Amino acid sequence: MATPVNDMQREFQALCALGGGLNGGPARGKVLDLLRSSGQRLNVWAYQVMAKHLNAYPDANPWHVCFAVSLSWGHLAQLDLAFTGHVVDLLADWNDDDLAAARSFFLERGPLPIEQSLAGAYMLFQKVALPAALPSTLESLDRAQQRWLGHVLTKDRPKYIGSWNATAMFMTALFAQPGLAATQRSQKPLLPPGGPVFAGLKMLYKAGLLSEAPAGSGLDDQAFEPGALYENNERLVELLVGRDDWCLTDVHSAVYLLGTRDPRSANWT
Repeated sequence: MATPVNDMQREFQALCALGGGLNGGPARGKVLDLLRSSGQRLNVWAYQVMAKHLNAYPDANPWHVCFAVSLSWGHLAQLDLAFTGHVVDLLADWNDDDLAAARSFFLERGPLPIEQSLAGAYMLFQKVALPAALPSTLESLDRAQQRWLGHVLTKDRPKYIGSWNATAMFMTALFAQPGLAATQRSQKPLLPPGGPVFAGLKMLYKAGLLSEAPAGSGLDDQAFEPGALYENNERLVELLVGRDDWCLTDVHSAVYLLGTRDPRSANWT
């Protein structure tokens, strides 16, 4: 792997050097232990973030809060309560002032992806009827996601609603409900597969921990590969099966941490 940027990647590299697993790779049990502990530590922070942002805007549409946080976790915008506030106001009533303010929270990709993501989300929120409150069961959350994805898959898919923006809002809805997230052991709802998750799955496949390589590519912004979305969620479930005391969001966060190249990840857990 490339030069590690966080402790988890260094520990994974050390396990690979030790071997003891399939075809000379790392011992599966030790890697699963590492993934579980790392993912769960990161998710303690993630649960706190979602609670903080939802509590800051109790009268807002909770889906709008979830979408705002998902943009920040997708490294399109700074994770900031003020950014979330501008997003929820903008998605409720599109206006130039909140758009300009939201654009100012850009990161390395610049302000345009923020604007395009929000414009796409605003269009989808006008078309898709989502429950007024975040669903409290995995089945109802999956049904809401399927309605959302049904419009994403049309020929006039909004620009920049790619693999991340099409799915991450439902992941943040899970983080808003820790008890519900803890019960997820199947790919319903689907979790976002692109970027660092794709890279992490690829590393685990090369190490002999997965039966198949991740599908598609690491693109997570403008691209949307529905087949890869389902296949790579299957790879996450394949890792989950090895342990009973974690959930799919723990797996997802661990694989994200393994595949990220963001140096800030050294301080995430």
